[in-house]
Amino acid sequence: MATWKIWIGAVILLCAACVYGEEYDLVILGGRVMDPETMLDAKLNVGVKDGIIATITPDSITGTETIDASGHVVAPGFIDTHFHALDGLSMKMAARDGVTTGMDLEIGAININDWYAAKKNKWPVNYGVGISQEGVRMLVHDPEAKIQGWQDAPTILGPLQKATTADGVAGWASKVSNREEMNQILQLLDEGFAQGAINLASTTAYMREGLTAQEMYESQKLAADWGRFTASHTRYHGSSSDPEAEQGANELIANAFVLDAGLLILHNNDYGWAQIEEKLQAGRAKGLNWWSEYYPYDAASTAIGSGFFQPEVFVDRMGGDYERDMYDPTQDKFLTKEEYEKIAKSDPGRLVVIFSPARKKWLPQWLRIPHMTVASDAIFSGKGVDSWDLDWSEYQGHPRTGGTRAKVIRLGREQGVPLMFSLAQMSYWPAYHLGKAGLESMKVRGRMQEGMVADIVVFDPLKTRETSTYKAGEQGNPSTGIPYVIVNGQQVVKDNKFLKVWAGQPIRYPSSNDSKFEPISEEEWLDRHAIRTHSVHENLRSLGEPDDTH
Repeated sequence: MATWKIWIGAVILLCAACVYGEEYDLVILGGRVMDPETMLDAKLNVGVKDGIIATITPDSITGTETIDASGHVVAPGFIDTHFHALDGLSMKMAARDGVTTGMDLEIGAININDWYAAKKNKWPVNYGVGISQEGVRMLVHDPEAKIQGWQDAPTILGPLQKATTADGVAGWASKVSNREEMNQILQLLDEGFAQGAINLASTTAYMREGLTAQEMYESQKLAADWGRFTASHTRYHGSSSDPEAEQGANELIANAFVLDAGLLILHNNDYGWAQIEEKLQAGRAKGLNWWSEYYPYDAASTAIGSGFFQPEVFVDRMGGDYERDMYDPTQDKFLTKEEYEKIAKSDPGRLVVIFSPARKKWLPQWLRIPHMTVASDAIFSGKGVDSWDLDWSEYQGHPRTGGTRAKVIRLGREQGVPLMFSLAQMSYWPAYHLGKAGLESMKVRGRMQEGMVADIVVFDPLKTRETSTYKAGEQGNPSTGIPYVIVNGQQVVKDNKFLKVWAGQPIRYPSSNDSKFEPISEEEWLDRHAIRTHSVHENLRSLGEPDDTH
């Protein structure tokens, strides 16, 4: 009997060990766990198993790897919807800033399947892309560029800018599509959606001369037919004139409203931004999936060859001043008009920084706007995909690439913004809206909850800050205070060091053999939207007039 009791006791102890002594792949101990969806905010332990948050508990747990998170926040990884950091150096900067998912939903890409295939098992953070309206217009309006294969921001903003002006005209930006060309564009967009593109990625302002209101509407309509949202760099973005920027947003808002479609207003940091936010809030109150984004800087960055840097636009229409506003990081200097014109002609893809004094006043307000998400507009380094091992000082570009999230945390700390609100702007609201758009992979991200994907950032809420500046040699400095970044359960940043761990997973819709494209024509439009007419004799008979045809 005694032996039997001893045996039963041993079994009970063994089972208890199985239940309470589960070994996790990774445990994060003693951190302040914060979840913007449930408002959880408590000192707890986190256990990760097979890339999933398996437990969040006050109980003791053990794992193969352990992170001591004492004095640190444990939060959902930061999600960036405006991400051109598509090479090694720029991407490791973003990872050090807490990014676990980076998606280019503004410039986007063409040949979507091939784009995703090129990233498989080669990317440290989760990746996604929209179908590029700009790239598709290049295919149709600039055949002399002989574009082949997949293309995205580093080539669309770089060598393709030059190739498409070889004949003296950037057709993608300035040519108005005729009916045949518009159908070609819509068919190419349709193919991108069928291949799983996240959204219609529209750099509308860059194409304002050639992209008609009809083509924009038809493009948004096609996206809506696929259940996809539109993200737009709006038609008058960058204008210093109030209310032009708002009018550009109104075009998209009106289209999205009548189409019952999703809408993301990219970098809503112009005059009229507050009125745009009010309209987006009103749309959300009606159940529409509308939101916006900002980055915490008073300067923008884009290719010097962009049409709106020409004097008649930049100076006459936008009120710009080259020597005051246009900074060239490559030379570490502001440019004269003559220097601008020379570089724009010889190197149109060179990235320059454009300052906007008004944004200094607005920035503290953006930190407090619900559903105004943080998105860096991170810029590639131009050093190539395999530039992982280059020193930070090699980066030439906008400091937002490596400092956006840390700066939001610092500014929020200094200005009394609740940390939970800042986390919602950086993690939860991007995931919420993308999930509402039907992306299943985003319904399980942006949250610190059991059963969610283990995309996690661990940071010091009192010490996190950006160190990148506009000064040459400092533009790529990594953020401090973010020692651990976890993507799909794997440490991509460990003890403040970036690791070449290819943990990233694709964020996309499933591929489909369907098509939503229907060629537009005057006959088709009239058939749908106008009444049918009758012959003169039929009209006379209907009025009781004698029929003298017999």
